[in-house]
Amino acid sequence: MSAETLAALGPATLALLVLAAFGAGWIDAVVGGGGLVQLPALLLVPGMDPVQALATNKLAGAMGTGTSAATYYRRVHPPLRTAVPTAVVAALGAAGGALCAAAVPDGVLTPVILVALVLVAAYTLLKPDLGDVTALRFSGHRHTVVAALTGAVIGFYDGIAGPGTGAFLVFALVGLLGYAFLQASATAKIVNLATNVGALVVFAAHGAVLWRLGLLMGVANLLGGYLGARTAVSAGSRFVRGVFLAVVAVLVVRLGRQVLGG
Repeated sequence: MSAETLAALGPATLALLVLAAFGAGWIDAVVGGGGLVQLPALLLVPGMDPVQALATNKLAGAMGTGTSAATYYRRVHPPLRTAVPTAVVAALGAAGGALCAAAVPDGVLTPVILVALVLVAAYTLLKPDLGDVTALRFSGHRHTVVAALTGAVIGFYDGIAGPGTGAFLVFALVGLLGYAFLQASATAKIVNLATNVGALVVFAAHGAVLWRLGLLMGVANLLGGYLGARTAVSAGSRFVRGVFLAVVAVLVVRLGRQVLGG
């Protein structure tokens, strides 16, 4: 896609992209994984290059994640001692991943991501009380180091691929660090905002972002993110856990079909 003219896409295509962005914003705000809706929608646009789709997805996602992060911060007060260092390292990881994105053949990461998601879903299902309350497993500098290392790995993945990043962040904060699902989701939004911005800076420097389309989708993503964050805060950790499992299940099915050639 060489032109950024919105009119060239047609009203039906634009409406579908805006609707996908709104849904992605809601999902991302609750538990992460909005990329499974927004990125495939962009890839269906005729002439859309995969790197352009990934870059434009980051712009729209950053707008929505920023809104949901601010909403969570006001209402949940996520722990900044975890969120800030994790976000800084994750942003650097995402920038590094974005630099490598064009060099990674399509589909090479899919089997690895699929196995990881199946393990995440199984672990969550086998531990029904997981994430009900916050019970931190590390303290002091050890907590910060584990959180930062987690951010670096997931941040790199977000820059190089993207879909499911929020879900991986939430699971790491719950399963590895010991946060409740609501606190984990609130913290993940701050980290995910940093990864989106880190990757976006690199993509923008390489001219891969379709700005007009990304900003239009970003407004829809922003509205979805605001509504999703308010819904999660009102419904609590049990609701977030249920949405988390649903998102992971959809990701497993989607990636499983890709691996099997469907």
